[in-house]
Amino acid sequence: MRRGHGQAEDPVGQAAQNGHRNSSACSTLNVRLRRVISVLDAPSNLGLRPPREGHEPGVRGLARALREHGIAGRAGAEDAGRVDPPPYVFGPDHTTGYLNGPALAEYSARLAARVGGLLDAGRFPLVLGGDCSILLGPMLALRARGTYGLAHLDGHDDYSPRLDPAAHAGRLTAGGLALGLVTGHGPGALTDLDGLRPYVAEEHVAHIGVQREPEDHADSDLAAFDTSRIDRYPIEYVREHGADAAARAARAHLEDAPIEGFWIHLDADILDRSVMPAVDSPNPDGLSFAELTSVLATLLASPRAVGLHVGIYDPELDPDGTAGAALTSALTTALTTASADAPP
Repeated sequence: MRRGHGQAEDPVGQAAQNGHRNSSACSTLNVRLRRVISVLDAPSNLGLRPPREGHEPGVRGLARALREHGIAGRAGAEDAGRVDPPPYVFGPDHTTGYLNGPALAEYSARLAARVGGLLDAGRFPLVLGGDCSILLGPMLALRARGTYGLAHLDGHDDYSPRLDPAAHAGRLTAGGLALGLVTGHGPGALTDLDGLRPYVAEEHVAHIGVQREPEDHADSDLAAFDTSRIDRYPIEYVREHGADAAARAARAHLEDAPIEGFWIHLDADILDRSVMPAVDSPNPDGLSFAELTSVLATLLASPRAVGLHVGIYDPELDPDGTAGAALTSALTTALTTASADAPP
């Protein structure tokens, strides 16, 4: 089980929101996809516990690290700038029950406004987190615009409530419960922004990659996830049928749903710890990079995919940058493959 689970605008980011395309946005990739990819940084670590006393979670460096690996240029994307989070607060919040609860509510609304602006301009947002709590922003933006779904790629379910919530009073982590929050489970301060609860219906979610460890059974009510209306493809399904089959089934579920499109959530801990150790809870039974690339390409090739975000990779745990470089390559390869497979 994972440990924790003022808006800054630059001229280029503002221009992107207003419809300006830089030269890289004219790449073959974007022409073939018939959509302009806009890279937006959301370097929030508000949804995680400190890894040690007085130290903020290192996922705040994800966006910078992936940009240093050239993700924007390699994806043929325009730069949409960044949305900076409020300061991280050490200590509980008993009003919402969640660490950094008030800051999370504020940040989710601001992130939703930026993502919504990109969507309204016809862009395909590629949001670089951040922990999994950044999911609230895009799903809030989409809910304000209609009925949308979610492809949730994660080594954890991010949904099951704690068996002993009193033991976590004021210290629940939105990163570890983000899927529960966006489907309406939790305090209204986080789940009912603008009166839009739930941001996504459970039956409009497809989850790929969850695996269980002994501490999960001891800490969380796993039956809540297992009996939910979420379409589920756990690691056992992937091992039996293959990652491609899981991706195709999830895409079919979302394309058959009465929704206008779907967002893609990627938590780097869906990857096996042998290839992605730089996360707060390395996965003992996760995907390979080849499997992840294939899953992403299948989902991205859907004409109903409207955006993607990536989270949880922690560059502080990757001193030589190897894992971050591989993650960047998986993302850009998936986008390139999807462009070749997408219908004209």
